[in-house]
Amino acid sequence: MTTVPGTPTNILMVGVGGQGTILASELLAHVLMESGYDVKKSEVHGMSQRGGRVVSHVRFGEKVYSPLIVKREVDYLVGFELAETLRSLEWLGPEARVLADRKAILPFTSLVGEARYPFDALELIRKRGFDLTVVDGEGLAVEAGEPKTANIVLMGALAKLLPIDKKGWEEAIKRNMPGKFVSVNLRALDLGYSAVEIA
Repeated sequence: MTTVPGTPTNILMVGVGGQGTILASELLAHVLMESGYDVKKSEVHGMSQRGGRVVSHVRFGEKVYSPLIVKREVDYLVGFELAETLRSLEWLGPEARVLADRKAILPFTSLVGEARYPFDALELIRKRGFDLTVVDGEGLAVEAGEPKTANIVLMGALAKLLPIDKKGWEEAIKRNMPGKFVSVNLRALDLGYSAVEIA
């Protein structure tokens, strides 16, 4: 993916309540600020405590004036949940990269048979021609020692895609996580980072 020098880079992060999407976007913002970028961030919570949609806009560059991304100008889509990733494709620019967790969280309407869940979301994304990276966030989080670190696994994968030294991410975790959670989050970050292969 190529960006115009001086133009902000736009990252859209989507998931559902309880997945740690907001915490992940805050960590990302810290990493970007510490790397010398101007950063703007905004969130939309849709009944997040009950598993509703959660969306974070993160923009960074030499100078950023608005925290909100315009539709069709997303450079990176980070999807913490399959259906939310699929429904966010309309926000993507033509050269956007999609980083998706395999996690499927069925809403109530799907559980009671009122709506079909898109289990074929990854196939549909590939058919649209976007550059897609898929990560087993939950599986790697369990390997790290804490299932709740799937959001940090995704940030580790994103770290591999962004032009920022991995040490910056490690330092951000050390500074912003409670001490007893630092080591497990560093493991989750490393596993996510290692899961991505750059062609």
